[in-house]
Amino acid sequence: MLITEELIALNLSAKTKNEAIHMLAEKAAAAGRVADVAGYVEAVLHREGEYSTGMGFGVAIPHGKTNAVIEPLLLYATVDSMDWQSLDGNPIDVIFMIGVPADNAGDVHLRILANLSRRLMKEDFRTNLRAATTPTGVLQVLKDYEIGL
Repeated sequence: MLITEELIALNLSAKTKNEAIHMLAEKAAAAGRVADVAGYVEAVLHREGEYSTGMGFGVAIPHGKTNAVIEPLLLYATVDSMDWQSLDGNPIDVIFMIGVPADNAGDVHLRILANLSRRLMKEDFRTNLRAATTPTGVLQVLKDYEIGL
């Protein structure tokens, strides 16, 4: 599975983009999905430096391809309003962070990103996600919208 309850952080205490990425990478490592936190963070920040992953609608989708990632993963977090240099200029409050191993990534990350992006264009999906108050609730919303877990 791409995402499990242990990869969900509701009300993440991060105050900045870098802090959020670091905290989520640590969470992925604790779940056994990332072997090298620094390597994963470096890959995500490198990608973020090329172009902001703040897609609008209060959502960011940072991602990285690196062999620091053991198996493909999707993390989900909610945060207090945070600047992410989003395309629409607005702050974000939802983060989906993707990680895939570089050696066998193929188009895995693109499929995850495309699937997620299509769903995030739907206001009802975003509303239902934000209304979920438990990791189980978040997983149910993702399942309901066929995120392909």
